[in-house]
Amino acid sequence: MSRSIAVFDLDGTITRRDTFLPYLRGWLRRHPRRGWPWIALAALGRYITGGRDRGRLKSELISRLMSGASQPDVAAWTRDFVAGLDAGELCAGALEAIERHRQRGDRLVLLSASVDLYVPAIGSQLGFDETICTGIAWRDGRLDGALTTPNRRGGEKLRCVEMLRARYPGSAFAAYGNSGSDLVHLKAVERPMLVNGGRGARHTALRSGIQVADWRNKSAVAPV
Repeated sequence: MSRSIAVFDLDGTITRRDTFLPYLRGWLRRHPRRGWPWIALAALGRYITGGRDRGRLKSELISRLMSGASQPDVAAWTRDFVAGLDAGELCAGALEAIERHRQRGDRLVLLSASVDLYVPAIGSQLGFDETICTGIAWRDGRLDGALTTPNRRGGEKLRCVEMLRARYPGSAFAAYGNSGSDLVHLKAVERPMLVNGGRGARHTALRSGIQVADWRNKSAVAPV
């Protein structure tokens, strides 16, 4: 029997909220940069007026607020950031679902639009077999900030799931996400679940035959 694949989103699915901005804020507390609020506001303005490209926004914020950082400095902050994700930051239902899949012998894949400065470290801490996320460029040992992959969101997550299918032919897929954009790849797997979703996303999921759950305050209900 082929091994099943369990694909988990990160922000809002495993964690209770976004991780990208807290990661940046924590970095700035350690490495203050003059005028950073105006830098962030300017980047947000360009995002709003320039087509709402989330990948470009991430790249610009990292480039303007972290560029030139050394790999040891970034690694040290990443270790502290990930260690600080305590039970209060993680959804109990998500941890239960991860453990349930692990006990079944399923392959655990963390698929996130957040960046590889810290997502692989979260995946390692939670025991994932593989992490797929948005890549960030380095140059001569210093952080550059340009994206090295597409932003892993919406249709790009679907493409990643299709790549996994090609690598693991015959495997059944379970997938978990929390947003309307996650429905794109959830609809493409055998056992999808929308967790912690907003009203609109829940309504669309139910109309599409996708199970919904709240993992923030309740135990996990894994698709079977």
